[in-house]
Amino acid sequence: VQLQASGGGLVQAGGSLRLSCAVSADTFSNSVMAWFRQAPGKEREFVAAIKWGSRITFYADSVQGRFTISRDSAKNTVYLQMNSLKSEDTAVYYCAAGRGVINSSVRRTRAYNYWGQGTQVTVSS
Repeated sequence: VQLQASGGGLVQAGGSLRLSCAVSADTFSNSVMAWFRQAPGKEREFVAAIKWGSRITFYADSVQGRFTISRDSAKNTVYLQMNSLKSEDTAVYYCAAGRGVINSSVRRTRAYNYWGQGTQVTVSS
């Protein structure tokens, strides 16, 4: 399974970006797709996740109401729509995929087997 993240860039505070993560595998019905981010000098942190089959979503408190995760099964792609961006959203964003991830583990990096290469998001204040 390969994940290809794209869509990062430089944006002013208050602006929007949409990240995409293309997944090479065709069968992902029992999987969870997630976005994590890592700022310089900080640990990788959970941002959002979506269950591929049910489309149930999970969000970090820091992005709830501003970010939206979605998926397009026809394109095998997961999106992260980021609105009202803040300077503290600046980080490298990674998409991740995991099979059989239980709800209580979706926020943990160790729950995911596959990771994309990351895309830089920089929010200027």
